[in-house]
Amino acid sequence: MNERDPVCGMSVDLATTPHTAEYAGHRYGFCCSHCRDKFLVDPEQYLKLPGERSDVEAVSAARYVCPMDPGVSENRPGACPRCGMALEPLVATGEEPPDPEASNMTRRFWLGVALGLPVLLLAMGEMVFSLGVLGVTGRGMSNWLQLIFASPVVLWAGWPFYQRAWMSIANASPNMFTLIALGVGASYLYSIAATVVPGLFPSGFHTDVGVEPYFDTAVVITVLVLLGQMLEGRARRQTGAAIRALLGLTPKTARVIRDGSESDIPLSLVQAGDLLRIRPGERIPVDGVVVDGTSAVNESMVTGESIPIEKSAKASLIGATINGTGTLTMLAERVGSDTLLAQIVRIVTDAQRSRAPIQRVTDRLARYFVPGVVGVSIAAFIGWGLWGPEPRFALALVSAVAVLIIACPCALGLATPMAIMVGTGRGARAGVLIKNAEALEALERIDTLVVDKTGTLTEGRPKVVTVYATNGFTEIEVVRLAAALEQVSEHPLASAVLARARVDSLSLPAAINFQAVPGRGVTGSIDGRQVVLGTRELLAERVTDIGSLAARADVVRHDGQTVMFLAVDGRAAGFLGVTDPVKSSTPEALELLRRDGLRLVMVTGDNEVTAQTVAATLGIKEFRAGVRPAAKREIIAELQSHGCTVAMAGDGINDAPALAEATVGIAMGTGTDVAMESAGITLVKGDLRAIVRARRLSRGTLRNIRQNLFLAFVYNAVGVPVAAGVLYPFTGLLISPIWAGAAMTLSSLSVIANSLRLRSLEL
Repeated sequence: MNERDPVCGMSVDLATTPHTAEYAGHRYGFCCSHCRDKFLVDPEQYLKLPGERSDVEAVSAARYVCPMDPGVSENRPGACPRCGMALEPLVATGEEPPDPEASNMTRRFWLGVALGLPVLLLAMGEMVFSLGVLGVTGRGMSNWLQLIFASPVVLWAGWPFYQRAWMSIANASPNMFTLIALGVGASYLYSIAATVVPGLFPSGFHTDVGVEPYFDTAVVITVLVLLGQMLEGRARRQTGAAIRALLGLTPKTARVIRDGSESDIPLSLVQAGDLLRIRPGERIPVDGVVVDGTSAVNESMVTGESIPIEKSAKASLIGATINGTGTLTMLAERVGSDTLLAQIVRIVTDAQRSRAPIQRVTDRLARYFVPGVVGVSIAAFIGWGLWGPEPRFALALVSAVAVLIIACPCALGLATPMAIMVGTGRGARAGVLIKNAEALEALERIDTLVVDKTGTLTEGRPKVVTVYATNGFTEIEVVRLAAALEQVSEHPLASAVLARARVDSLSLPAAINFQAVPGRGVTGSIDGRQVVLGTRELLAERVTDIGSLAARADVVRHDGQTVMFLAVDGRAAGFLGVTDPVKSSTPEALELLRRDGLRLVMVTGDNEVTAQTVAATLGIKEFRAGVRPAAKREIIAELQSHGCTVAMAGDGINDAPALAEATVGIAMGTGTDVAMESAGITLVKGDLRAIVRARRLSRGTLRNIRQNLFLAFVYNAVGVPVAAGVLYPFTGLLISPIWAGAAMTLSSLSVIANSLRLRSLEL
């Protein structure tokens, strides 16, 4: 028995020693060698009701990660030891989680305002001192009062900044709090010395009324940073609004039909196999199928499709969608964490924690950024100290502190992850699930789209429309033998053959020695006879002469039908013609994709004639017919070798290798889980028009990231030299550290505000 670590995904094994005494109520411990943590599992979890969380899931929900560095994970809220930002819950919930960081910063901010205001008022008395009204004695008293009021602000209200600065040094990862602590600390310590022992300062520090302190600078910077942290936290919480909105769609109760009576029960108690009643206007609680009734269901909140979908018996239902005016009885099939909505939330949450390749530039820069800023600050201090006007050393300190404060790397670090978080949430609302940031970034560069036919261009619900028998066999025998073989097949066409057998009310014998030949057909023994069902090439290998069947088959192929030949004991018995209707949305989707500049290539296992007919109907100029599953991957590789940037859209198990090989794999949400696992992007509705929406999302998100990086780079490129005093010789302008602190806060907020614009991106 083993589990997976909810944080890193590595396998964790059952501990050999029970931890009953240490962990009351839990008899087993799981330990991950990667994270060095114990994750507890109560044996009762394996009997838990659907929808309930296991202890492993509960522990996972209690983990907190850094939005800028997802590799950082802690079991309690706090600050990231690398960048200093507040950690966020790993698992999203339907309600906004408590934010102790915001409460803490708010308390410290208001104390800073209350005690900092007297410091500012006293500092403004400088005009009085400069006029000689109060003289040096008045200046000394003012300095002591400022020290008394400023100390609680700097030492208590600003204490979290020093803690984070120390962590950054201990972890060899200098960040914005390193610079803030250096700037505020230098201003405060200098001011204490100017107040307590002014006589120790050389003449370069003295003005007409003594040594000027900078308590006001230390106080205002501290308060401004606290204000910035409050506003930034509030804005960052808005990035998770899309996930919370999705989770909030799920109803809290469901109306279950058991033993002939109906009752409302908590959603967590619904089990797969339950019959549920959905009344007009209610949300559908779980995934399942309609058993009875007809109604139109609004699925826009999950699929992005604005038009309600008509539902009747055997139609699939998605949890959290809204029933129309009819009453439905449904069979629950997937509940709890298995529902489509739960999968959507899981995929989007993982994507928001992933890192886009474009962020590598930022990561490389950040490695040298803080040491470089400290170097510029020292150079500014030396330059002002040697060549600046009097009081040159005081001005040198102001310039050095301003450089440290204004050069905030936070905006640079937020540029990419904030845009990714908001962008992936916007995509989820439009029925486009982004599995990772790399796929989102790569989609912008795609120039070729390879599309599988069955289930992607077509509905994926094939139907037998032609049965032809020869050599003494009847049509009923052809259907019966073909269906007997297909009973154990997982091929999409098998369902069509079995459906035809049910329509004809046929009793099917068992097939033994069944063998599937990928991409070509199936073989087996039925009633002592060797039966082969598949392509012409497969039958030819079994020394079967299909004779006139070939010409007859070509006729139905021109109608777009897929032909399956049947042979019994080496003799041709007939064929079945199967058609899979093209999705009503496919022609429009293909036209939109062409307008978007994409080269379209259709791949299919069908015969050349059938493929040509379908391609001509849809206006597709390039297609590959008779493609076996393994060859799809080879086609992707071939196109890439010719310089194409290829996306692959498919829905089946046999598409998984090609989806993984492509630069971007695009899976239909109506297809198999294997395909979705292999793809970087999933279209919930299985509608190719969503690829156009995904491309718009990719372009919009990448454009937003570039804007954020531009804001961050330009801000620092302009701000740092100005703070160092390069404009002073020409304009007499020297930025105060107070204004530098305000600019630092504004830079981070501008990046976050720009990222939040993606919430209203038109797709």
